[in-house]
Amino acid sequence: MKEINVKEANGKLGVLVVGVGGAVASTFIVGTLAVRKGLAQPIGSITQLATMRLGKRNENRFPKIKDVVPLAKLDDIVFGGWDIFEEDVYEAAKNAEVLLPKDLDGVKDELQAIKPMKAAFDQNFVKRLHGTWVKEAATRWDLVQQLREDIRNFKTKNNCDRLVVIWCASTEVYLPMGEVHKDLAKLEQAMKENSCEIAPSMCYAYAAIAEGVPFINGAPALTVDMPAMWQLAEKMNVPICGKDFKTGQTMMKTVLSPMLKTRMLGLNGWFSTNILGNRDGEVLDDPDSFKTKEVSKLSVIDTILQPDLYPELYGNIYHKVRINYYPPRKDNKEGWDNIDIFGWMGYPMQLKVDFLCRDSILAAPLCLDLVLLTDLAARCGFSGIQSWLSFYFKSPMHDFETVPEHDLFIQYVKLKNTLRKIIGEETLDYID
Repeated sequence: MKEINVKEANGKLGVLVVGVGGAVASTFIVGTLAVRKGLAQPIGSITQLATMRLGKRNENRFPKIKDVVPLAKLDDIVFGGWDIFEEDVYEAAKNAEVLLPKDLDGVKDELQAIKPMKAAFDQNFVKRLHGTWVKEAATRWDLVQQLREDIRNFKTKNNCDRLVVIWCASTEVYLPMGEVHKDLAKLEQAMKENSCEIAPSMCYAYAAIAEGVPFINGAPALTVDMPAMWQLAEKMNVPICGKDFKTGQTMMKTVLSPMLKTRMLGLNGWFSTNILGNRDGEVLDDPDSFKTKEVSKLSVIDTILQPDLYPELYGNIYHKVRINYYPPRKDNKEGWDNIDIFGWMGYPMQLKVDFLCRDSILAAPLCLDLVLLTDLAARCGFSGIQSWLSFYFKSPMHDFETVPEHDLFIQYVKLKNTLRKIIGEETLDYID
């Protein structure tokens, strides 16, 4: 198999994080810095810990991914980003209360040096937050130009060879796809007219892609998941991926739903509720922001179970999702699932799941993997939607002609097979 021509990962990789002072972003940054200083282990990161089988089973070749795939080194990463609050990442991480002081103090100097740039912000899109460190501009188009200048300045100042932009900020209010989102020229005109159909996240996405920088959407908003942005990404030969990091409850759904379907067990109803107390929980306490998250969470089961093909098993599912803001829990989310299933001759059964997870602890290694893999995609010359990275997202991006794949294990095979192609190895079909 012919090996893909991959540019070497020379020089520094700048990682610009939108919401750099938030719980997810600060946890991601602290952990990455701690790992490269030998103070922590990158648990949860596939790029750092997972192995990958190469060749036939009897060859017994199971190298670590990072030892055979030309990924950027952690030592070459330089962090920066934007936030609606001025505090440096050390102070932000303290306020997030995800990590213990001893973990922050091990990389304190590096964290204090990461000071956010002013954010592109509109409170109409995140109603529960009141940003104090924000840009001023007459139009969305002017905001985009300011963000592009930020990107260029960061690259020059930090002597970066390449950049990646990743959205780790809050969930914006629900915004359905309109005509302005379906054509690049219309999108640009809407930005110049300061249209209310242009969310701040779209400004970041446009600015990054226009500068030739890959963009990762870690939230469920429209942002880059629209034909206009796909056109721009193809025009600029830039990889994009998203949307909404797959961390806790939805990750469990992408594991349990395939189990039900594989065994041809029926499903009557799936009730999911969460309690969460961090800034994300506060934002999602607003019904308009929750709507965006709800659409993302609800899409998983139907796509996996294919009710049109199996109406007797999945044709009448009642699926409900709730998120409740509960400040005492802070970042320690709890997700409860009640799953009503049925088996032979229609007899009912139940599954109960209680996942006491740490939202940012689960999301941080996903951020690291996505940054490294998206940078790899750019060096491979890949552009547009990176469906091989669906493993990491609740609502994997796809064009209108493609049915998204939600099954976690199928996604994992696709991820590894793409890596095999990149290094010139045979893909696996597991029939050997």
